[in-house]
Amino acid sequence: MPKIIIDNHQIECRDGIPVLQAALEAGFDVPHYCYHPSLSVVASCRLCLMEMKMPHPKTQEMVWSPKLVPSCQTPVRDGMEVRFKSEAVTKNQKACMEFFLLNHPLDCPVCDQAGECYLQDYSYHFGDAESRMVDQKLVNPKKDIGPGTLLYQDRCVMCTRCVRFTAEISGTHELCMVHRGSRTEIDVFPGLPLDNPLQGNVVDVCPVGSMLDKDFLFKRRVWELSGTPSICPGCATGCSIRIDHVDNRVYRLKPRYSPKVNDRWMCDEGRFGFKYVHEPKRISSPIVRRGLERTTPSWEQLPEIVRFRFQKHVSGNGADRVAAMLSPFMACEEAWLLIRFIRGVAPEAALAMGPVPAEGEDQHFPVGAAGQAVKFTIFAEKCPNRRGIEMLLRAVGGATLTFEEFVEQSGKGEFSAAWVVGGYPKPWVEKDTAKIAANIELLVVQDIFDSGLVAGAAIVLPARAWVEREGSFVSAAGLVQPFERAIATPDGGRHDGQYLYEIAGYEGLFSAERVREMMAESISAFREIYEAPVLPAHTH
Repeated sequence: MPKIIIDNHQIECRDGIPVLQAALEAGFDVPHYCYHPSLSVVASCRLCLMEMKMPHPKTQEMVWSPKLVPSCQTPVRDGMEVRFKSEAVTKNQKACMEFFLLNHPLDCPVCDQAGECYLQDYSYHFGDAESRMVDQKLVNPKKDIGPGTLLYQDRCVMCTRCVRFTAEISGTHELCMVHRGSRTEIDVFPGLPLDNPLQGNVVDVCPVGSMLDKDFLFKRRVWELSGTPSICPGCATGCSIRIDHVDNRVYRLKPRYSPKVNDRWMCDEGRFGFKYVHEPKRISSPIVRRGLERTTPSWEQLPEIVRFRFQKHVSGNGADRVAAMLSPFMACEEAWLLIRFIRGVAPEAALAMGPVPAEGEDQHFPVGAAGQAVKFTIFAEKCPNRRGIEMLLRAVGGATLTFEEFVEQSGKGEFSAAWVVGGYPKPWVEKDTAKIAANIELLVVQDIFDSGLVAGAAIVLPARAWVEREGSFVSAAGLVQPFERAIATPDGGRHDGQYLYEIAGYEGLFSAERVREMMAESISAFREIYEAPVLPAHTH
């Protein structure tokens, strides 16, 4: 790995990256607009210019170059020396910032980007407090460029990140630059609105408040939000994301950098697919039925009730008439705890995985780029943990069934007790599936929403959304990825991991990390987990 000197500090950096990227990764706050580590380099904003030592043309002595050099366009080279703290560099930064602010409106109080805006930060750190501009500012239009995005052109700094994203990552080419000189604007091609499955990323790459997300517009100030690292459950890709929330409510999802999974992107389906979390019709508390009597036990009573009902049933009907259907929306830790309980009371119990939802075909980006490397994939498989459930079923062995076999055998009355886990954000119980409730004497249904199975269940357990739980999913690439709990359950009750932990016979608070350690004793795949790297501020 090459070693370079930045402002008299020697750092070790990755080979082949620009000096700007090396400086950012080392913690130096170097201003930049047009540079983005996952997009092509255009070196247009000129904010990141630096001084660099070069051989004197006559003496070959290493001296500081008379002209500033764009750090975003200069690859690192072992032994090179550069500096950003100098009079010439500071003068350039102030001049560039003055030009960027000439026509920029002073609307920070009403801008959604306020609080995470590069222009605000750079103006404070590298600009002047006063402007020499005395003429009237240019006023550019606000544009509705697509179903999900607004463009406030008067805030734009013409970094072209959004244009390059649609050209290089999505491959859909909706955005372009129109007009010339001081009248240059970002716009969509006539008749081609910004409406591709990745369009929400243009808001993420915009360093100022020019691109705005209609879904988040004027909802909350960003400094009020707390961010929790998580994994998107929208498809098998398993994108690393950040959940922004406050007051026990999710307001937006943002992608996190994950070089092995999603780079710096996420699809719109995952980005906006969290609304069901706050659906008021969710199942909120446990229900236990005894004949015509329906009760709501306390969370403290629940583990004993469930264990007693299953033990009594097995003793009267046999262990081979018990089954459990695991959902591909369960975390690995939750599924493991349920298996431990079911196989603990009924060693011969059959295990199955629930239906794997799929829509269309896998989508690869950039679209229409034959021969190019795939930069992002949206999987047709619309669940986060099919591979994790399959991994557990292989590891525990014994009787395993497909979902179709489970429904068929349940319909024939071959199982007298079954635990069925849903947790699907969309309706999943079809007529044939709902009919199995009539043939199962002891049916436990663990789900988010009411369905045809809930009405015939002896015990109903509320499944929680992934933002209310912690655990791990296994991505399409086979990576075990942990996610954290962001908000509390809506009724203040217990999440799936906690009550399954207690039902399985463990005491105390559920910890996904601790359960993974227990899982790793017999399943080697859980000895290594993949976590997205944490980047310094302003590296993306």
